[in-house]
Amino acid sequence: MASNGSAEDPSAPLLDYSSSTPKDEDEQQNQTLSMKVWIESKKLWRVVGPAIFSRIAAYSMFVITLAFAGHLGDLELAAMSIATTVVLGFSFGLLLGMASALETLCGQAFGAKNYNMLGVYLQRSWIVLFSCCVLLSPVFIFATPILKLLGQPSDVAELSGFVAKMFIPIHFSFAFQFPLQRFLQSQLKNSVIALVTMVALLVHVALSWLVVYGFKFGLVGTAMTLNFSWWVIVFGLFGYTVFGGCPHTWTGYSIEAFSGLWEFLKLSASSGVMLCLENWYYRILVVMTGNLENAEIAVDALSICMNINGWELMIPLAFFAGAGVRVANELGAGNGKAAKFSTVVSVTTSLVIGLFFWTLIMIFHNKIALIFSTSTPVLEAVNDLSILLAFTILLNSVQPVLSGVAVGSGWQSYVAYVNIGCYYVVGVPLGIIMGWVFNLGVKINA
Repeated sequence: MASNGSAEDPSAPLLDYSSSTPKDEDEQQNQTLSMKVWIESKKLWRVVGPAIFSRIAAYSMFVITLAFAGHLGDLELAAMSIATTVVLGFSFGLLLGMASALETLCGQAFGAKNYNMLGVYLQRSWIVLFSCCVLLSPVFIFATPILKLLGQPSDVAELSGFVAKMFIPIHFSFAFQFPLQRFLQSQLKNSVIALVTMVALLVHVALSWLVVYGFKFGLVGTAMTLNFSWWVIVFGLFGYTVFGGCPHTWTGYSIEAFSGLWEFLKLSASSGVMLCLENWYYRILVVMTGNLENAEIAVDALSICMNINGWELMIPLAFFAGAGVRVANELGAGNGKAAKFSTVVSVTTSLVIGLFFWTLIMIFHNKIALIFSTSTPVLEAVNDLSILLAFTILLNSVQPVLSGVAVGSGWQSYVAYVNIGCYYVVGVPLGIIMGWVFNLGVKINA
């Protein structure tokens, strides 16, 4: 399961600065543009390729669960959409953001050959994130009254709250899975993450069909299957880490993990701000949609569009990671021109992929919702939103990559301010005004 090359050699630095030596810079000046693009693309795809696969596979578990729920009925689809997108999504965004502190800490420790600290940082992240999971548990337990307070229809809120309670196990899986992913990514062991996620996806598909159509467990079966599949990822990554996969960076449990927890908590919280602001914005849109007329159909339609968008968004998010690594690499070596060139290649490649999916949505606009539902009102509502969905996908093929460039440049705080302005100062108030004052409905939220 190990990848090849220096990524598996603990003596190799995390960022390869050898490409920026004066000799290589002279050689680069003599290369044609096409050769420069080819070389940069190979470096970029070394990170992006496995990242795309693992992200799409993990997100597909949510999409598959939503699809099975959608074929049970409109109410079931709406309830599963609210439970996964709003309640579970709240936990997902916060814990994923907090785990991103390991990208900096583990990356620096590995590059400095201070391998023992990677394991210590991993354990500190487990402690901090698990404690946060405990504090967030009441959100799942009292999801029904919270959703009613936010204006959701009673039947949707009741069923969503029931599903949310069943998602408590997956909520706690985030506390272990996200740090393990960052721990392995810092050592460029992306192939391990991709392989484990592929196994979990295959298990999820088989179990989902079995519990819904074989055992007829309905909505309960779909929720429990998602729990099981995500814990497969946790145990797979954990097993690889502690049973010989990382002999230099995992040396066993350490009491040192309990020291410096407050400083680690502050760093984790600050690292999560940028991601949470963007992630929670989409959850707010779903809640707002639940307050519209004919809320069940509106929530179903918007959730389907957001899941299709989220599915494709895994590709730009992989470029987010790749661009961040490449830009940080070149800037760290003092090669600003190469960082700019890497930015152009990353954005252009992601944009071309975005254009491809934009074309698919425009061609199959009246059929894309069949994955999730056969309800005629839902299909018509999604078809009505398809053009907005297509252009959202196109724009999202650029924005995350630029965010990755900002992260690689150390500009996270600026991105956080931009997100606050775009999403919360402009987006949410505009959605409220256009959705309720001008009665334009779910289209505005999309």
